[in-house]
Amino acid sequence: MAVERYCAPESVAEAVALLDPATGAAAFSGGTDLLVQMRAAVRSPATLVDLKRIPGLAGVEFAPDAVRIGAATRCGELTSNEELRALWPGLLEAAGLIGSTQVQGRASLGGNLCNASPAADSVPALVANRARALVAGPGGQRSVAVEDFVLAPGRTVLASGEFVHAIELPRPAPRTADAYLRFTPRTEMDIAVAGAGVSVTLDADGVCTGARIALGAVAPTVLLVPGAAAALIGSRCDEAALDAGAGAARAAARPITDRRGSAELRRQVIGVLVRRAVRVAVQRAGGT
Repeated sequence: MAVERYCAPESVAEAVALLDPATGAAAFSGGTDLLVQMRAAVRSPATLVDLKRIPGLAGVEFAPDAVRIGAATRCGELTSNEELRALWPGLLEAAGLIGSTQVQGRASLGGNLCNASPAADSVPALVANRARALVAGPGGQRSVAVEDFVLAPGRTVLASGEFVHAIELPRPAPRTADAYLRFTPRTEMDIAVAGAGVSVTLDADGVCTGARIALGAVAPTVLLVPGAAAALIGSRCDEAALDAGAGAARAAARPITDRRGSAELRRQVIGVLVRRAVRVAVQRAGGT
C-alpha cells in the first residue's frame, strides 16, 4: 500500500480524528523508525499524520513537582538542556545514545517509546525515573506508567485514535540520582544487547532508602525488577548488596539468542551493567 495522504494536524482533536484505523493512518513526529519500516515494507500506512504542529508536542515544561517533556521534543534538544541534565543525567545519557548526530535532530523520547522495541535506550531510564506517558485520544486524556505502556515488541497500550502527547517525570527527591548503561558490539550507533536504567535515593548517612532498576533488551519488554531494588534498600550499596542486586537482575532476565548475542551473554552482561550503573547513580547522589 502506498502513502495516499499526508496530514499535519494543529490540534489534539484534529489528530485524533485523523488516526482512524479504517484509514490506515500512522502517527509520527521525527519518523526515524517509521520511515525505515516503510522502506522495508514492514509497515504500509495509507495516511501519515505528522504531529509536530500540535501545541505542546515539543518543548519542556518545568513545574514545582514534575517536568513535562513534549513527545515530539528532539533528543538533540534534550541532551543540550542543562536544567534537565541536572535532574536526570542518566536519562539524558540514554537519549543521547539514540542514533547518530543526524538522527538526534529528528528522534524523540515519544517515538522511542512508541516504537516498542525491547532494546529502546530511553525506556529503561524512563522506567527507573517513574515516568508516565500522557496519552490523548477519543476518550480524552489518560496517564500510563511507562513500565506498563509496551505490551510486546511493536505493540503498546494505545487504542484506536490515541497517541502520546507528552512524557511526565516527577521531580526526584533530595539525594536521588540516576544512571543508564548499555552493552553494544560497537562503541556507538548500535542497538543495545543489554541495558540497565537505575535510580537510587540515599539518606544523609549514605544508606539507600529507595531504588528502581529497569532492564532493557533482555526480555520482550523492558523489565522493572523490584527484587533488584530491594537488594539495595537498607544498605550502603556495598559489594554484598551489589551482588544481590545483580543476581536478582540476572534471574529476572528472559533473553533470547540472536546474531547480536546469546541469551547467556545477555544474562551475564545485565548483572555487570546493573552493578556499574548503581555505582554511578550512588556517586551522583552523594554516596561513596
